[in-house]
Amino acid sequence: MSRPLLADALATAAVIHDGDALAVAIVGMADAICADYDADAEPPLYITLMHGGMPFASALALALGARGLDLEFDYLHATRYRGATTGSGLAWLHRPATSMRGRRVLLADDILDEGHTLKAVTQWCEDQGATDVRVAVLAVKVHDRCVDGVEADYVGLEVPDRYVFGFGMDYYEQGRNLPAIYALAASEDSA
Repeated sequence: MSRPLLADALATAAVIHDGDALAVAIVGMADAICADYDADAEPPLYITLMHGGMPFASALALALGARGLDLEFDYLHATRYRGATTGSGLAWLHRPATSMRGRRVLLADDILDEGHTLKAVTQWCEDQGATDVRVAVLAVKVHDRCVDGVEADYVGLEVPDRYVFGFGMDYYEQGRNLPAIYALAASEDSA
């Protein structure tokens, strides 16, 4: 079976947040993060959650650098989706090589949906000896299904309880590099 085409999804999708809205949200997040981190202290360990977090994490890192906050970079890859539009069990594909012992860690991810991945990743960072783990997400999906106790410290925007893609979020592994966030047409949300 071939995967659905991005072009077909885009034909009926709605733009939820355009590039300008994303840029404003990221600048606002950078300001909030810089207010919480001392630029003269050891740089926080900045962990991008791949693949979805890459576009957002890159934009946020540049905004933080423009404000004088240095970062030490690493990444991890843990996923529940593996190319599908619904989640399953968590698969760890890559863990950071940088020691977290005694470090402040800032996780950057594309979206907080139900929170299963962020809960596992945050717990893993704490188990590795991180002294402080904070989470920055570009978007939070608005619904009441989030795992208890899971929330982001820094949030860019809210998105509706629909399947969203673009700016890191994928539609069958497509569309991560779109410069806006889209939602599938309501009739396609269950695809």
